Amino acid sequence: MDTETAGPLAGYAGFAAALREAGVACDARRVQAYLAAVAEVDIAAPTQLYWAGRLTLCSDPDDLPRYEEAFARWFEVEPAPRGRSANQAERRARIAPLIASSGGETDGGESPDSLRVAASDREVLRHRDLAELTTAEREHLRELLATLHPVLPQRKSARRAPAHHGRLDPSRTLRAMLADGGEPVRLVRSRRGTRARRVVLLIDVSGSMSPYADALLRFAHVLTRANPARVEVFTLGTRMTRVSRQLRQRDPELAMLAAGTAVPDFAGGTRLGETLRVFLDRWGQRGFARRAVVTVFSDGWERGDPGLLGDQLARLRRLAHAVFWVNPHAGREGYAPVQSGIVAALPHIDRLLAGHSLATLERLLGEIAHA
Repeated sequence: MDTETAGPLAGYAGFAAALREAGVACDARRVQAYLAAVAEVDIAAPTQLYWAGRLTLCSDPDDLPRYEEAFARWFEVEPAPRGRSANQAERRARIAPLIASSGGETDGGESPDSLRVAASDREVLRHRDLAELTTAEREHLRELLATLHPVLPQRKSARRAPAHHGRLDPSRTLRAMLADGGEPVRLVRSRRGTRARRVVLLIDVSGSMSPYADALLRFAHVLTRANPARVEVFTLGTRMTRVSRQLRQRDPELAMLAAGTAVPDFAGGTRLGETLRVFLDRWGQRGFARRAVVTVFSDGWERGDPGLLGDQLARLRRLAHAVFWVNPHAGREGYAPVQSGIVAALPHIDRLLAGHSLATLERLLGEIAHA
């Protein structure tokens, strides 16, 4: 590497280009982060230079062998073979002093082992039961929920949009003729556009669901913020409460505080059939549930008449595009749908899904998006 003629920055950018040729997907953003990291380290110290690139340019475990080989060749850490015949043992031997001399730690205080442990902890947390999380894990879960990117299902719109293929659009063709002096120079075609389908979340906040209520409301907040105009959220208990307006606030803590203030029956009883009838009479029949994707979050413990719940779900199924029932206990080994509410609901829902962990909520987002 001739840094005297090309300059230091050009040399480091050239190293990034060599990495791309070696198969490491380091985009412009990662290269910028790498150059910024290089500016903060002692470039005369190979160890610091090695970790500056490894932590900014590598995004996948498969990138590490390619990075080590490219680093050894480009910076000539030790005399290296000029061809590509260096095997993995030789490459590791040349690069090992840089890893060992750092004591397994970067200048920022994070070691590769700590990074792997952090990634492992995150993966474990994704599959932990929400009801069993510690206070620290709940705080971490809130951060992970904020990183979700929900996609709402789409449906055909009544409005038509210009398109290269489709039905002839007489009005647009006529306007094009007038613009061209009255000559039918071009025919304009159109096709039906798409718009986001409405999503309705009905969250049971009764006593048996209280360990999950906070996480489910935060999940509903993330979904609401994705498209505030097309997502509606209600809580179920001894009564029904609409909390859509409260969850449209940007700040999740303020949204949770407002929702908690609005809901008077947290950790109370459950009358799913009666509250579902209220929803359909007041909101669902008038448009909220029509052609919508409706998701009920509940463990199915019904204190009221299960027959009423079955009747109201049948009524809901006739209105909605799809009806999902999310039960936190459905993901546990040996679970059987024997609760009175679940038994009454099964004939009238499209899917019975688990909802006890972040991973199952992520899968639910996929089910909603493709409904």
